[in-house]
Amino acid sequence: MRPIYRGRNVPEAVRKPPVHTVAGMGTTATHCAYCALQCAMTLTADAGGRVTVGPRDFPTNRGGLCQKGWTAADLLGSPERLTTPLLRDDRSRPFREASWDEALDVVADAISATQAAHGRDAVAVLGGGGLTNEKAYQLGKFARVALRTKNIDYNGRYCMSSAAAASNRAFGIDRGLPFPLPDLAETGAVLIAGGNVAETMPPFMQHLTAVLDRGGALIVADPRRTATADRATLHLPVLPGTDLALALGLLHLAVADGHADRAYIHDRTTGFDDAWRTAAQWWPERVERVTGVSVAAQRATVAQLAAGARGRGAVILTARGAEQQSKGTDTVSALINLALALGLPGRPHSGFGCITGQGNGQGGREHGQKADQLPGYRKIDDPAARAHVAGVWGVDPGELPGAGPSAYELLESLGTDGGPRALLVHGTNLAVSSPRGHRVAERLAALDTLVVCDVVMSETAALADVVLPVTQFAEEDGTMTNLEGRVIRRRRAVAPPPGVRTELEVLTELAARLDCVAAFTADPETVFDELRRASAGGVADYAGISWDRVDAEGGVFWPCPSADHPGSPRLFADGFPTADGRARFVAVEHRPPAEDVDAEHPVYLTTGRVLQQYQSGAQTRRVPALAAAAPEPQVEIHPDLAGRNGLADGDQVRVVSRRGDAVGRVRLTTTIRPDTVFMPFHWGGDQAVNRVTNPALDPISRMPEFKVCAVRLERVGTS
Repeated sequence: MRPIYRGRNVPEAVRKPPVHTVAGMGTTATHCAYCALQCAMTLTADAGGRVTVGPRDFPTNRGGLCQKGWTAADLLGSPERLTTPLLRDDRSRPFREASWDEALDVVADAISATQAAHGRDAVAVLGGGGLTNEKAYQLGKFARVALRTKNIDYNGRYCMSSAAAASNRAFGIDRGLPFPLPDLAETGAVLIAGGNVAETMPPFMQHLTAVLDRGGALIVADPRRTATADRATLHLPVLPGTDLALALGLLHLAVADGHADRAYIHDRTTGFDDAWRTAAQWWPERVERVTGVSVAAQRATVAQLAAGARGRGAVILTARGAEQQSKGTDTVSALINLALALGLPGRPHSGFGCITGQGNGQGGREHGQKADQLPGYRKIDDPAARAHVAGVWGVDPGELPGAGPSAYELLESLGTDGGPRALLVHGTNLAVSSPRGHRVAERLAALDTLVVCDVVMSETAALADVVLPVTQFAEEDGTMTNLEGRVIRRRRAVAPPPGVRTELEVLTELAARLDCVAAFTADPETVFDELRRASAGGVADYAGISWDRVDAEGGVFWPCPSADHPGSPRLFADGFPTADGRARFVAVEHRPPAEDVDAEHPVYLTTGRVLQQYQSGAQTRRVPALAAAAPEPQVEIHPDLAGRNGLADGDQVRVVSRRGDAVGRVRLTTTIRPDTVFMPFHWGGDQAVNRVTNPALDPISRMPEFKVCAVRLERVGTS
């Protein structure tokens, strides 16, 4: 066991651990900085400190990398790196450089003063789905035992919350893919609802191409004929906001056309009759009128999935297009119902899964960043869960706060009477990624203190009072949990620039300044060992996973309750982790989007990602090759819609909703519905499409409705 260090004097050996190398001097085996595919790569540092990237064979990427992966090391030496703490004595004045001791003293004093004046919940924390498991765990612990605040959530609320809620109520567990990704290549049919993996995680396409090469079916439901849909055997051009109606219609046809697996439904599920009573009302012609997907395409979809189920297998996958809606949880539930009716979950090369987006979107939501969760995916209001975790932390269970509000609700409360007066932000660019962006910027400005840990001056960091420079992926050790539930190793390849610290150091030193009674450490392996103990017995049980084991086995799937347990690459073969061992059908009903089109705002807007950029773009916009390939947002518009609005290819267009506006470049294309426009969300300022999007929340997951709102188009200028 490594020693636990408290206070300001963290030894240099802990602060800057040795660089891990394999396969020769200066070469490190690690994983990509970006999406949840977590492609394996090698980083090679030359004598001058320049780092180059090479692909590494791994089950998920099979030696492939996308353009973002190939350029992942370019930001390490960027002139835009933050390398010293920055303070602002007054928001009317620019930042000034500060020492770490001064900056941390300022933060600790602000926390203490704020809580003394307004109570413990007056300080809030927002984390990110890109943090390592160790940092996500330590952040949750810091909030609950050092700050003792209920106000913590993370940006995965904007990503996986609807899929997680639906999976939990159907299966009793939330793991994005309940099978290894290579299983997908062996199946006979795949339906993807609202995902464009060809651009968001290109190496994923190898597994889908294998399905097609063997004569299988790939079906994609999306308002756009994306790069993924273009490869598909069938494209379902669903009207934004109607994915739930489509899913109900597909279940209707599965039953009415005789494709339901009655034995599976009887033996392994509950709730079918209630779910069927709702789906029975969604006959194909009604679904066509609501969604725009033809009866023939609906029937072909169900027939191809059913044929796969009877043969090599079939898989249904959801992604953000279906999930980021004010009814996203119910939409995912309806697609789970379809998978259960066809008898897919738990069978070889079959099942239901959700494509996790952020690099550690899976692990980041398992160990304490979410408002209502403790490590191990435990519920924070469960007395037994509180007692177990409090025992690991060495505190009284009664001192742990209860559940707090979700991310957007937390942002809405900032600076209000009774709301948080100080906010600590780790690994998220809220000013760009949150809906109704103008309002979010106003709430951030209303704070007494905003502290941001980041590697560059993001749009959120630019609003802060204190900015703390932290390490990037190649400068830190830790673990990540990819979209399969496979725990993998992130390895330190190079030392960070002088003046840059890890977030584990930041949290450890702040906890000491706040006189926290619980032990904190800056050593990531020690933090992971504590995470293992805290997760033991929980749904996401990491107790049997060690760094050494992950290194030796190339990754371990959770749940893994003991050192002699093999891990759990495939779930549900012998039952479901529910009270009765059965999966649950959930009866759901379609409802329109929170905001529909009208005469003033007659066009649907949907949002998403493009190949060369990632999330809010804070990092990828600073990589020269990626910025050159995608320098600005393009608004995809059908030529018919453009003609009606007097727009030509290359024009500047303003997209206007009831909340705000964003400007982009017109890209004419016939691959999008004539009633819909698409705009990516990777840019800030007047190019930030989330100034336009709707913060209407799913009543269960509290997911905002990013994927559909009503807009009008205004011509700004020509190319």
